[in-house]
Amino acid sequence: MTDTNTRRITLELADVTVRFGGLLALNDVSFRVHENEIVGLIGPNGAGKTTAFNVVCGFQKPTSGTVSFPSIGRGALKPSQLAKAGVARTLQGVGLFRQLTILENVMAGAQSRPGGHIGASILGMPSGLKVERSLRDEAMFHLERLGITKFAAALPGGVPYGIAKKVSIARALMAKPQLLMLDEPASGLDEKELAEFVGLIGELRQTMSVLLVEHNMDFVMQLVDNLVVLNFGQVIAIGTPSDISTNPDVLAAYLGID
Repeated sequence: MTDTNTRRITLELADVTVRFGGLLALNDVSFRVHENEIVGLIGPNGAGKTTAFNVVCGFQKPTSGTVSFPSIGRGALKPSQLAKAGVARTLQGVGLFRQLTILENVMAGAQSRPGGHIGASILGMPSGLKVERSLRDEAMFHLERLGITKFAAALPGGVPYGIAKKVSIARALMAKPQLLMLDEPASGLDEKELAEFVGLIGELRQTMSVLLVEHNMDFVMQLVDNLVVLNFGQVIAIGTPSDISTNPDVLAAYLGID
């Protein structure tokens, strides 16, 4: 567990409200993610988790409130600015390029960082040849740490869904993020893969912060430092897994226990 009193703030939402016409999707939502901290964003369906993720990524502009990245000296970001600002996000689906191999998909994660040149590398252009070998080695490293090197030459359509999910994570890691945002990372993974992924995130937190949305509570509880619980667009609790597991508001709203 991290000591947030001595950690810099990687991400901060302050009084964020989002309205869609008459629908209040988020209502004065505030929370922080500190460096090298793993934070889980949980809540029942429709609680506002995806909206909160979209606000952080600049896909959704808040009606009021602020989003900031204090450790890099940035306020709200546009989606096109995420990678260069050190923010990477995976999607609920895998979002892979079907015409590229698994290895090339992972290499594509370096496109937005300085010196990426992955487009030129794949096309064999002279400007990209200098970095192609190092990018391939780096991509293979991430495939190896996720245990999926044997799929490097395969196309996304030819691999199981759980493998494709791992590929999307490997691709995000190629951006060398300071903040890694994982949207339903446990979806499609079997018990063995989940255990391996818990270990991987434990390693990643040495160099980055992690914010994740997840429904698999067994997975979340053994992984995160702190949880932010949303219900009907409001934060009803923030705390450690042990705090949250006995919080009566959470039990009522999230688990349906009165």
